[in-house]
Amino acid sequence: MASETISPTNIGASPETAIVTALAGRSLALVGMMGAGKSTIGRRLAARLGMRFVDADAEIELAAGMSIPEIFETHGEPHFRDGEARVIARLLNGGPIVLATGGGAMLRDETRIRLCERAVSIWLKADAEVILRRVRRRADRPLLKTADPAATIERLIAEREPIYQQADITVASRDVPYEWIVNECVGRLHRRLRSG
Repeated sequence: MASETISPTNIGASPETAIVTALAGRSLALVGMMGAGKSTIGRRLAARLGMRFVDADAEIELAAGMSIPEIFETHGEPHFRDGEARVIARLLNGGPIVLATGGGAMLRDETRIRLCERAVSIWLKADAEVILRRVRRRADRPLLKTADPAATIERLIAEREPIYQQADITVASRDVPYEWIVNECVGRLHRRLRSG
């Protein structure tokens, strides 16, 4: 993967500059469960790297003209996943960005393949307790409108973790200052891209 190798002229560059150079026009995609911090970390990571941040869920809502809970209620999850795949494909074709994907985006083969081809993916891995604590703050999670949200989270983690493990890099998302996690993302990206 020659395009991933940092050239000798960038050896003295900052890690951020070296990362952007080594990406060679590819995007960064944050993947993982709802509540893992993809949007929060993504915004900060994009600012640090001087890249544009895009939240796939916000783009889906914009394209559909309705909120994600409304899409689920009106059309169902399969319709939502179809739209999600189209939006992510469009975003990844639009130039290098830091992309926060929805929790179920990687479930689609076509989206996983596209992410692999056009982005370096970072799995923000959060445990069930952290996710539950964070998602309780918001009432707009259609998949958690169940009798037992904690059990639903456990089930979703069990189903999705084997897929998330296909990401290029894994960073633990936990209750520490956001900048710590951004620093870890930068460090892991730098090492990964430097080694090719």
